[in-house]
Amino acid sequence: MISSVSLSQDGDILICEDDQGQVMRFHALWLRDNASDPATRSPQNGQRLITISDIPDTIAMRTVHLDDGLVKIRFNDRDDFISYEEAWLMHHCYDRSDAMIADLRMPPDVMTWDEHLAKGMDNAVMPEAKFADLKTNNHILFSWLEGLNRFGVAKVTDGPIKSGALMDVAGLFGYVRETNYGKWFEVRTEVNPVNLAYTGLGLQAHTDNPYRDPVPTMQILYCLENSAEGGDSIVVDGFRCAQRLHAEDPEGFDVMRRYCARFAYEGSSDVALHARRPMIECTPDGELLTIRFNNRSTAPLTDIPFSDMPAYYRAYRRFAAMVDDPAMQVAFKLEPGECFIVDNTRVLHARRGYSGEGSRWLQGCYPDKDGLRSTLAAMAKQRAVS
Repeated sequence: MISSVSLSQDGDILICEDDQGQVMRFHALWLRDNASDPATRSPQNGQRLITISDIPDTIAMRTVHLDDGLVKIRFNDRDDFISYEEAWLMHHCYDRSDAMIADLRMPPDVMTWDEHLAKGMDNAVMPEAKFADLKTNNHILFSWLEGLNRFGVAKVTDGPIKSGALMDVAGLFGYVRETNYGKWFEVRTEVNPVNLAYTGLGLQAHTDNPYRDPVPTMQILYCLENSAEGGDSIVVDGFRCAQRLHAEDPEGFDVMRRYCARFAYEGSSDVALHARRPMIECTPDGELLTIRFNNRSTAPLTDIPFSDMPAYYRAYRRFAAMVDDPAMQVAFKLEPGECFIVDNTRVLHARRGYSGEGSRWLQGCYPDKDGLRSTLAAMAKQRAVS
């Protein structure tokens, strides 16, 4: 924990040192903006009550001291002390060297995977639980949600075999986004399909709806019938593919991250969807954010300079080869009453072709990932208190 605190000469920087000698610095403006006292944040909902303009340009700290796990600061715009928990300050420390900001890094709660996910190797196994257990056992639900968030994919088994049952799965953690396909959509063979998903053709691994902005963040595919020959589902970790591209071809990774691709869908007369985003998207400090990959919906690429177009296509082809590599894929056949869920900003899904014999009927929908994150965080808080 923090062992000592002091202020810079003009009071604009708080200097903390922990018991290992690590120094953490915080600016006065940042501290004042993130105060949690009742005059700054609502005690009811934690939302900020002041604007950045309410804080004086001349904000500084007058005094600081440690008191039983709290760092207490008196600012020059108030007479009372504002308290900050030591653990909170250490968790939110932003004082790090530029060397710690890598050109590619994973979100802290993510674990990437390849074919070994299906075999429970490398400390990774696809989360799976029975629907009834998820409905009735919070411990099982929490563990399953944690796994879904970590790996970006999970399965549910022994669910009801009825139309619309996927909505009950979505209701375990969040809410469904309605699109032009409806609250949910049918995935079954059609004579004149508006989308290739509604045929028996095999589909390359892809993320759904990259032509939307924002893109749907999660997808559920729920099986009601699956007696056709073939039709296995396949999932691929796009983040692991991006890691591999970065390791094997850093220049190719950079060109795919730097330039926007274009995506389009106009499959029916009343819909015209277009988006312009990178296939590999990172935050400014290098954290991998989103994968958009869908050969069916990629429009002509026109935002890449002429001189960089050959390099872009080389990287694009290399990334596609990784997506198609069996060593990167996990395959399984859904039985009626089973479903799988993917983080559509990360995990690609595919389907092997199937014959006209028998039937294959899935239903799909798009829950939002913020529901998953919110439910998981709220459950974690409750578990910490109990």
